[in-house]
Amino acid sequence: MRFEGFSFGSIRIDGVSYDHDVVIDRGEVRKRKKKASKKFRQAFGHTPLSLKEGIPWKCRRLVVGTGNGALPVMKEVQAEAKRRRVELFIVPTEQAIELLKQKPPHTNAILHVTC
Repeated sequence: MRFEGFSFGSIRIDGVSYDHDVVIDRGEVRKRKKKASKKFRQAFGHTPLSLKEGIPWKCRRLVVGTGNGALPVMKEVQAEAKRRRVELFIVPTEQAIELLKQKPPHTNAILHVTC
């Protein structure tokens, strides 16, 4: 998987540009479906990552790119990662991309690219 460009509002992966948040699940890229988490938006000031979303848990390592720190990750997600014994990295998206460029095995990701 090649990360060819990133700026807030856009990311380019394997020659395809995305102008929305993405989920990387075992090498497949798809749009983050955050509708289920929108009900928590008022409490966080931003739509958080919640257990209601399709989190790609089939991995040993989950990298969550938070944009510039704007994407909140609910404590329940962190607890579920611990319960599943999934190593969870919650970092700015730019740093998340650097972690993914290292090609760690059995790693999935959720990348927040919109401000």
